[in-house]
Amino acid sequence: MNARRVVITGLEVLAPGGVGRTAFWDLLSSGRTATRGITFFDPAQFRSRVAAEIDFDPEAHGLTPRDVRRMDRAAQFAVVAARAAVADSGLDLAAHDPYRVGVTVGSAVGATMRLDQDYRIVSDAGEKDLVDHEYADPFFYDYFVPSSFAAEVARAVGAQGPSTVVSAGCTSGLDSVGYAVELIREGSADVMVAGASDAPISPITMACFDAIKATTPRHDEPETASRPFDGTRNGFVLGEGAAVFVLEELESARKRGAHIYAEVAGYATRSNAYHMTGLRPDGAEMAEAIRISLDEARMNGDEIHYINAHGSGTKQNDRHETAAFKRSLGEHAYRTPVSSIKSMVGHSLGAIGSIEIAASVLAIEHNVVPPTANLHTPDPQCDLDYVPLTARAQRTDAVLTVGSGFGGFQSAMVLARPERKIA
Repeated sequence: MNARRVVITGLEVLAPGGVGRTAFWDLLSSGRTATRGITFFDPAQFRSRVAAEIDFDPEAHGLTPRDVRRMDRAAQFAVVAARAAVADSGLDLAAHDPYRVGVTVGSAVGATMRLDQDYRIVSDAGEKDLVDHEYADPFFYDYFVPSSFAAEVARAVGAQGPSTVVSAGCTSGLDSVGYAVELIREGSADVMVAGASDAPISPITMACFDAIKATTPRHDEPETASRPFDGTRNGFVLGEGAAVFVLEELESARKRGAHIYAEVAGYATRSNAYHMTGLRPDGAEMAEAIRISLDEARMNGDEIHYINAHGSGTKQNDRHETAAFKRSLGEHAYRTPVSSIKSMVGHSLGAIGSIEIAASVLAIEHNVVPPTANLHTPDPQCDLDYVPLTARAQRTDAVLTVGSGFGGFQSAMVLARPERKIA
């Protein structure tokens, strides 16, 4: 029996540079950057003082003052994106069996902003070892458990089917969508509202990445600080954001005349079982995830028209995935455009995988490959076509998007036009 084919019929993106999928695509296709000096708090004490922040007014996007009081910023992003994605899909979820509608939300660091803020209050800015619960926010527990994100989204869209949070570091946004696809394929759900959200720009997060020198200290040039694949890069730029999708079975979407953005044709995840932050230089585990995702899609590597890279802007990562592309696609890797949108919107940890899925889907929609901004001095060890500076118009029927996360997690997803012929 053939597995059910799963497609994306609704999407929304909240990303630095503009809220909404239209603003997001305008930023990417123009090659503009949204990185800047941190404004959320005084970053003077930190090694890295640059981030990609979103100018976000929750009440302007339909949240009530009570919602804002109850939810962390990342949960707010997820709810706003989920509501807009459902509206974009044209689905009337109220007419569906609520037990057949599910939710998956990816997040690497959960409610970091509210936890950081509220811990300062209950500990009297760190002066008290024994915190005083009398000063705790009544929703403090919700900030402590990332599962609250899925609960908020499920309540917002009326989903009573499978509901979970996927937290696998920086691959969370890919893995949450991959898990949702599997639930539809196996028949556990008919519709999934899936994506990821993170809002990590807080003192505790900056301190964590300063400690391992993973983020860039190029705070005097914030607009050009994120430089994937460039020989002058010296760390990634922290970001924030969310992307949420409506997923459903292909034939069901066709019957109701839905606009179909793309099919999620293949997905796989692997682990290197090697090191918490280190990567093997040969890219073997990422190459294996790519191979399995292509097999699941029943595609050959030479059918991929564009690779949306993880492209964090660290030497280790950029060289690792360059090796993985060569290992998995062979000579076709040299003919395939590759780019990193982190050069423009930063690295939003668990959310970025879903944001990069959105970029890949829109690349298919518009037949345009977004560029790698700030790529002026290519790293000689990264010798593929990284689409420097300017977007490229070309037929884009199938996209490979990949993610790499601390802990050794490696994920890959193939997105394609559903009209393709399957061997």
